[in-house]
Amino acid sequence: MITTGITTKEEAICHLFLHCCYKDGDFKEKELDFVSGLFVALDLHATLNFKEQVVQYRNYKNLITDEHEYLTALVKQINPVHAYALYSYCAEIVLSDARLELLEEKLLQTLGGILDISTDMQQSFTALITQRKAVELEKIF
Repeated sequence: MITTGITTKEEAICHLFLHCCYKDGDFKEKELDFVSGLFVALDLHATLNFKEQVVQYRNYKNLITDEHEYLTALVKQINPVHAYALYSYCAEIVLSDARLELLEEKLLQTLGGILDISTDMQQSFTALITQRKAVELEKIF
């Protein structure tokens, strides 16, 4: 399994975030900035080197053949106490460039299912984050 090199909860969180960031096929600057900010805000930088994790992820990302299996393995390693928070961070990452691509939407649906988050709740998270991004860009409520 691809996640065999991921041995800690912190690494699994980082790789989940990187996977969300890269899901549309490209590391966009806004997404990477957001992920690196999370890396610091969640104190992951104390135990991990962000650049090394990006290199590790890039080395195996094309080998991911079963996304559900990959995400399930990461979530199992993370063992989240706050599934909604983990999901919302992932949603913020994919929406940080103010666009939701079809592949990103499918990723969020798959992750939501693994985390046992209802479709209605997933849609609420997406709507909330999308509106917040619109307010940030347009500066109006």
